[in-house]
Amino acid sequence: MASNLPRTALYAGSFDPVTNGHLDVVRQAARLADRLVLAVGVHPGKKPLFSADERLAMLQETCEPIVRGEGCKLACVTFDNLVVEAARKEGATMLIRGLRDATDFDYEMQMAGMNATMAPKVQTIFLPASADVRPITATLVRQIAGMGGDISAFVPASVAARLTKKFAR
Repeated sequence: MASNLPRTALYAGSFDPVTNGHLDVVRQAARLADRLVLAVGVHPGKKPLFSADERLAMLQETCEPIVRGEGCKLACVTFDNLVVEAARKEGATMLIRGLRDATDFDYEMQMAGMNATMAPKVQTIFLPASADVRPITATLVRQIAGMGGDISAFVPASVAARLTKKFAR
């Protein structure tokens, strides 16, 4: 029996910075859900390039038009606990995970299994990256930007401007 409840999906990550690869996954996820929650992980042991507020702002500005274009609602939040706890808090029944390659798949399958044990009502959905964004990682983008390289093919223009400003200091 079909439910009339809105379908909420949660896509968690560090998003440091938001890349075209992230946008590819967001576009696909927005087609599956009525509400998409982008959850920025905030962990004391990690030292991100951008603050949580900066990452939330980048997500909102780059993803809102994409999600709205798919007829979906967007929420951007932070979390500092298990992703399944963030999903429960947001009422999500789907965890979105992007896959670039077999290495991602192996790791994500382990995570999906652990998450399914902890939260059986939250289904992990794997979305394959489109071919043109498959090689992009936020780590490589930060490294290229830090060395003054051209990152325009890997991130939205507004994110490229933020990276350029961040590394100009």
